[in-house]
Amino acid sequence: MWHKMKRSDEVIFAVMAILAAIAVIFIALPIANMLASVGIKGIAKAIADKNAINAILVSFEAAFLATLISLLFGVPLAYLLARKNFPGKTLIESIVDLPIIIPHTVAGIALLMVFGSSGLLGAPLEEFGIRIADSMLGITIAMMFVSAPFLINYAREGFEAVDPRLENIAMSLGASRFKAMATVTMPLSIRSIFVGSLMTWARAISEFGAVVVIAYFPMVAPTYIYSEYLQYGLSKAAPVAALLLLICVVIFISLRLISARWKRYDKD
Repeated sequence: MWHKMKRSDEVIFAVMAILAAIAVIFIALPIANMLASVGIKGIAKAIADKNAINAILVSFEAAFLATLISLLFGVPLAYLLARKNFPGKTLIESIVDLPIIIPHTVAGIALLMVFGSSGLLGAPLEEFGIRIADSMLGITIAMMFVSAPFLINYAREGFEAVDPRLENIAMSLGASRFKAMATVTMPLSIRSIFVGSLMTWARAISEFGAVVVIAYFPMVAPTYIYSEYLQYGLSKAAPVAALLLLICVVIFISLRLISARWKRYDKD
């Protein structure tokens, strides 16, 4: 009986390993093929393209700003969702997740109707000289709209993993709620917040649909790549795409390695 169970387990794990390998190959093959096809010469050619470099820098700057702003407003929201039960909580959680499921061109149009030159907020702001459409601010808003849910959800899960009794103990020793959160909950949740920030940044970097609607200029990297593809085809678009991919992969893996070292902060 034991041998039959062991053999059955081996078969199950073998099947799972095959399916897992197919999943990994499916993801890795297009990436590896692009880098191999473009090669060092193609990437060097993209580096020499000043417009491509400017577009990549715009993407990185806007994504960084979107992540910082998401941290500022998203972490308090995540903490409230993790610690408090209140009327409408389910509705707010649903609203937070909406940008993930909304088609991003739809998100761009919705943002344009609010922040565009004739929009609900964009029109009065332009009277004060603050232009959102076709500006770095518009790009940042579009990136933040589609990526902030990742930070909020990861941070909320991190806060939920910390036993509230630890905060209560700190407060019983004289700490305020804010101090208990800053000295107990935040350090224990820092890995989740960091991973959420990383995912937010990565999602912001990759955004195209919402950004291109609200701010075609200044061009972000995805917009520039798409423009090059439409005008010149793969020969011009692929090197820039490979360069952006290579930069993102290096940064993403580096930050993931840093995150892996923080497992000691996990609850378990």
